[in-house]
Amino acid sequence: MENFPVINMEKLNGEERKATMETIKDACENWGFFELVNHGIPTEFLDTVEKMTKDHYKNCLEQRFKELVASKGLNAVNTEVNDMDWESTFYLKHLPHSNISEVPDLNEEYRKVMKEFALKLEKLAEELLDLFCENLGLEKGYLKKAFYGSQGSPTFGTKVSNYPPCPTPDLIKGLRSHTDAGGVILLFQDDKVSGLQLLKDGEWIDVPPMRHSIVINLGDQLEVITNGKYKSVEHRVIAQTDGTRMSIASFYNPGSDAVIYPAPSLVETETEEKNQVYPKFVFDDYMKLYAGLKFQAKEPRFEAMKTVEANPSLAAIATA
Repeated sequence: MENFPVINMEKLNGEERKATMETIKDACENWGFFELVNHGIPTEFLDTVEKMTKDHYKNCLEQRFKELVASKGLNAVNTEVNDMDWESTFYLKHLPHSNISEVPDLNEEYRKVMKEFALKLEKLAEELLDLFCENLGLEKGYLKKAFYGSQGSPTFGTKVSNYPPCPTPDLIKGLRSHTDAGGVILLFQDDKVSGLQLLKDGEWIDVPPMRHSIVINLGDQLEVITNGKYKSVEHRVIAQTDGTRMSIASFYNPGSDAVIYPAPSLVETETEEKNQVYPKFVFDDYMKLYAGLKFQAKEPRFEAMKTVEANPSLAAIATA
C-alpha cells in the first residue's frame, strides 16, 4: 500500500512547488485525504489548543459521558451497536455568525483561543481552495466564490470531539462510516491516540497521527463542483481500549443558500452534460437530506437531489 499523502506547504514557495502541487492533485483525486505540515499555524498555538481542549473535556464533559454510557447500558453491550457513536462532542459556529460566546462551560481564555484558531483555519481553507483551483485549471477564487451564498460567506463551524477508552470497540464505533456533506474539512487530531480510518480500494487505512499536522479531507460538495475529479471518501473512527483521542474538525462549507453544481469547464462534452452524474441544488436542501442519511452511501443522495432539480416542488418532500 502506498504511503498516506503528506504535504509540506513550505515547499510551495520554492523549486519543489510543481512536485508538491502534483502530490496535492494525486491526494485529491485518489485519496480524498491528505496531511499538512508546515501549514503556517504556530506549533505553540496548537499546543495551547490541545491542552485547553483536553482540560475542558476532563473538567466539564468526562463525567457526563460516563453517566450517559451508564444510562444507556453501553458498558455491557454484547451485540453490535449501529445507532450510536462512542464520542463526546460539542459544536462551535463561526460563519456566517459565531456562537462561541453562548456555548456553556467554556472559560474566556478557551473561547478566545478557539476564535483565533477558527480565523487561522478559515485562512488555510481558502488557501487550499485556490491551490485546488490551480490544479483544476479553474480561475483563482472560483471555489471560494462558489461557496458564497447571498450573505457573501461560507458556513464554517467546528466539531470538538473526544473519544474515550471503550471496553468493546468491536461492537461500537467511535464514529460510524460516512462521507462529509460539505466542502473542505480541516482536522487537528490527537498525535498519540489513533483511530481515524479512510476507505481506499476496499481497505480501511489508518490516518497516521502526526504532531502539529492538520489533516484535510474533501466533502461531497467538492466532488459535485469538480464533476467527480475529486472525491469525498468514506471514513470512520475506531474506538480504542486505551487513551482518549482528541479530534477538532472544522468544516468550511458553502453558505446555506449557495447553489452547487459542476464547474462548466470541468463538464467536458454535451453528451456528458445530458448524462450529468451530479445535480444542481441549494446547499441547505442537501444538508436537510444528509441529516437523515449521513451513515448511508452518498450516491443515492446525489440521485435524490437530481429529482429535486428536475422538480423543485419536491424539495420539501425530498428534504423532509
